[in-house]
Amino acid sequence: MQHDETGPLSANLAGKFLHSENRKTGISPYLAEYLKFVVEVTQNLPISTDGKNVHLLDSAHEQPKENVYLDQSKNLALSSQSDLKVGLENLPAPLKVEIENIQIAEPIKEVVTKPLLKSNVGNQLRNLRKNYVAHSQNPKDLEQYFENVHSTENNNKINVISDIDSQDGKLPFSNPNFNILVGNISDSVVSDSKIQGIYVIGNHELADILSEQKIFSKSKWDDFREKEWFKDLVLDPDQAWPKLPIGDNSFYELIKEELAQNYPKMKILNNESVIYEGVRYIGLTIPVALAKRKKELQNFIAIELKRLLAQDKQIPTVVVSHAPLFNELSMLSPKSSSYNKSYKCAHRGILDLFENFNIIGAIHGHHHIPASSGQSKMVKFSNKNIFVVCSIYSKINTGFELAKLLPDTNMEKPLGLKKDKN
Repeated sequence: MQHDETGPLSANLAGKFLHSENRKTGISPYLAEYLKFVVEVTQNLPISTDGKNVHLLDSAHEQPKENVYLDQSKNLALSSQSDLKVGLENLPAPLKVEIENIQIAEPIKEVVTKPLLKSNVGNQLRNLRKNYVAHSQNPKDLEQYFENVHSTENNNKINVISDIDSQDGKLPFSNPNFNILVGNISDSVVSDSKIQGIYVIGNHELADILSEQKIFSKSKWDDFREKEWFKDLVLDPDQAWPKLPIGDNSFYELIKEELAQNYPKMKILNNESVIYEGVRYIGLTIPVALAKRKKELQNFIAIELKRLLAQDKQIPTVVVSHAPLFNELSMLSPKSSSYNKSYKCAHRGILDLFENFNIIGAIHGHHHIPASSGQSKMVKFSNKNIFVVCSIYSKINTGFELAKLLPDTNMEKPLGLKKDKN
């Protein structure tokens, strides 16, 4: 069984009873084991069940009471007194034999109705817990044993996706149209010569590029080797994230150069803009949400937005960054442990730019928000309605169709890049 967010063995069981899903996901053995379990339990304990409700019998020989289950016309409960022959005839032969061979223990003659007191069993429970070994597994650890039956292709006209974190050197999906890759695409120096669109830099790209020895040995990194954040990127990336330079640092241009070699048809946007089919996309380099350095980060956002917006106030514009610009334009729930209430927009210049220019939306990734929580929403910001999109990769979610949120410009413009800071 496979699931969009939690992986194998954590799927919607109700949906798996559909014949089409049953054939694909192999649920039959699980249902067989469950059926054998129910039969064995009812044969050995003084209970009856209709598969949903369980009724405790006064003795193993008591007949289940009529009209206590869902079907008011007849008793559907299974107990030790039930005749299994009719039901067994409808089962596959191997399963029928297994159930017939279940060893029935001596029926329990007396039902213990006294509650178990904590004082009596506390020591036993504590001893058991000391030796407890969890058997649950991280879904990622189980993926190697399951075949992905979902399509890895999609035909979204403008496909938004982020946080793929590929481990095997290749993209796990394909789309022949325009893609917006919103950072954290690779943990294995991925390359793809066919994919087209735009790409903004995330924090995983930094450590990923520097993990390649041939790249790391290049002299162009010499100016950064003694910096604390750079050393952490190489040795312990999790320690580096809060220390990363703000996105106008020349370091990111070197990262862009390396990424461009791996994605020859992609435009890597390091504080740059492109126009595609009448919509301008501004790609800002914000690898992480630097809440403790919010003032410095928002000064950078204001300066870069003003430069890239230039004087064109009419063209529809979408701002793309790996980490969200700020809370107001983020899909992250305030209930999340990653949410920082201070990470709000506190820069008047940013508010003015959003109000005076035709900025219609913002796209981000970074926070690994489940697709079931929603991939887009409309928010009120700076006196206008703006869409926010976050599309995290999973085996089912291979991208979000952005075209449905964009105005119909009917303009087939070639991809154009703006970088000049002069």
